[in-house]
Amino acid sequence: GIPGIRALLCLPQIPCRFSFPQTNKAIPKMMRAGVLDLLKDGTKHLTGIDEAVLKNLEACKNLANITRTSLGPNGMNKMVVNHLDKLFVTHDAATIMEQLEVVHPAAKMLVLASKSQQEEVGDGTNFVIVLAGELLKNAEQLIIMGIHPSEILQGYLKACKRTLELLPTLATHRLDDVRDEAAVTQALRPVLSAKVNGNEDVLAPIVAQACIQTCPPNQKFFNIDNIRVLKIEGASIGQSFLLNGLGFARD
Repeated sequence: GIPGIRALLCLPQIPCRFSFPQTNKAIPKMMRAGVLDLLKDGTKHLTGIDEAVLKNLEACKNLANITRTSLGPNGMNKMVVNHLDKLFVTHDAATIMEQLEVVHPAAKMLVLASKSQQEEVGDGTNFVIVLAGELLKNAEQLIIMGIHPSEILQGYLKACKRTLELLPTLATHRLDDVRDEAAVTQALRPVLSAKVNGNEDVLAPIVAQACIQTCPPNQKFFNIDNIRVLKIEGASIGQSFLLNGLGFARD
């Protein structure tokens, strides 16, 4: 009565069982339990597209949505309370990411990418997070359509190569001499407008002078710690000035 089997021999008192590998659904659960036995209590083991990949993408998108509205000169401030109950009101993505204490493995990679951007460039941390969130959002739709993540990665690598070719042609301003005060001031204005909108015309020349005076012969060894900011109560930003030397605040 079993298709494909012509003869069947059963010995007395010996039970006969038939098992079909494709219908045994307990094996993956046993494998998963074996992995969890190797890890500490409370560890989760996720596999597959639905459990692992899409959940990681969702975590990264949620992190990008937090800082998305803080992007640009008109970005909104965020109120963050850290584990020490210290209150921060800022729209700086580097500060927000530092105080959020993200623990999700995939989302933490975005935090590390923003920190690397901050250390190497000093700006654009929010742009890194928002751009990565958009790329992962589009990748999610492709994964749902059945495209393998490795193929999506290859497509993004080709797009990155093409983008690097087009970016130089889209530049509206080029800084050829880092010691040209007028050119440096023009380059600093859009950067400062994102931090102190409305006061960039006052601060840009001061910052340009400070950077040029402390810039070593090899600009790659420029150290931002050579420039200090001293805050004095009772004055406005418009009264800021550059002091060649060392200043101390006194009561």
